[in-house]
Amino acid sequence: KGKCPEDGWDENTIELFLHELAIMDSNNFLGNCGVGEREGRVASGLVARRHYRLIHGIGRSGDISAVQPKAAGSSLLNKLTNSLVLDIIKLAGVRTVTSCFVVPMATGMSLTLCFLTLRHKRPKAKYIIWPRIDQKSCFKSMITAGFEPVVIENVLEGDELRTDIEAVEAKIKALGAENILCVHSTTSCFAPRVPDRLEELAVICANYDIPHIVNNAYGVQSSKCMHLIQQGARVGRIDAFVQSLDKNFMVPVGGAIIAGFNESFIQEISKMYPGRASATPSLDVLITLLSLGASGYKQLLKERKEMFSYLSSELKKLAGTHNERLLDTPHNPISLAMSLKNLDANNDAAVTQLGSMLFTRQVSGARVVPCGSVQTVNNYTFKGFMSHANDYPCAYLNAASAIGIKKQDVDVFLKRLDKCLKTSRKEGKKENTVNETSNSGTGTEQLEE
Repeated sequence: KGKCPEDGWDENTIELFLHELAIMDSNNFLGNCGVGEREGRVASGLVARRHYRLIHGIGRSGDISAVQPKAAGSSLLNKLTNSLVLDIIKLAGVRTVTSCFVVPMATGMSLTLCFLTLRHKRPKAKYIIWPRIDQKSCFKSMITAGFEPVVIENVLEGDELRTDIEAVEAKIKALGAENILCVHSTTSCFAPRVPDRLEELAVICANYDIPHIVNNAYGVQSSKCMHLIQQGARVGRIDAFVQSLDKNFMVPVGGAIIAGFNESFIQEISKMYPGRASATPSLDVLITLLSLGASGYKQLLKERKEMFSYLSSELKKLAGTHNERLLDTPHNPISLAMSLKNLDANNDAAVTQLGSMLFTRQVSGARVVPCGSVQTVNNYTFKGFMSHANDYPCAYLNAASAIGIKKQDVDVFLKRLDKCLKTSRKEGKKENTVNETSNSGTGTEQLEE
């Protein structure tokens, strides 16, 4: 039926299925005689076994989604994977999505592919409207495609950084709709930035006849992010939305899903990909979905949401004990931020040091964001880089509840963070004491200094 099975398969059944697919590829035929330049020959048996002898990859030279006659098994694997992934996207909340395909590139390059496809539709366009999100790959995706990003600064509402809808519309009027390739919006992001106002952006795109591409990097795991995409497509215009395989399906890095509501446009994107492609990302996500089943994936989504509530409440308590606070970001369903005002008051180095302390204590994924850091990316200078704003009011620490997180992860993180904050405060007090002592000498000593 081309749908994810409700209950997951056991590993032996999955391996049997993959072997059945593999023997449909010509490189595994007993009497095969290959005289071409690409015959699926593999020198290492270990490499062949690692790929279940599915060596031909996916697609043909002109279309990544096309069927390859001498690789019937790999082609079937590709079709099935795209079908199962489409089923899961619908299950996760985007009910009206019509088409998608797995591409063997991470999110940034997949966004670039979308922009390059739009170039043929809008040859005069040179600008991409981009509500600021301080993450290098989505910024570079526009530069790599040869377009000029028009950065729209966010608006501070309470603790949250939100889309400046008026600035977006004003910039469209100033530049001229025909000169704009698309609006490039974001759902999943680090707090205190929250998902873009997709519905309002989608309406603007529909009104001005401008394409709309959504970076939904790790949004499949969030019912709120998926709801925003569904609503945006219902009331306005969303041409494609791109999500990562590793962040949403717990597979190795290297693949993404490009999905949309117009099947012909999604096919255009797949035909824009030059040449054949690795089947590894498709194989990884197929194995994962067959082993989890729809019920297993839904359970993971449920657990993630529960862990978000737990992380939020426990991080709030911990913040209180250190005279800090959990920033109020109710529109962000995945990421949380805790202020670091006390450390920031000492110096920026103390804030950065906290990040190093956490990393050396095997806490991965937590981001410590100091105030006022400046960074240049492809000749564009961002003030306050990583904080999604030029002048966010305070330094802060990020933590996220992503799919697969366990209660043990949260508990260990909070315990280690507590120790690190205590150590940082002690070091800060020592430094202040040393400074006070050195400044309390006699007038003669001060003159000599």
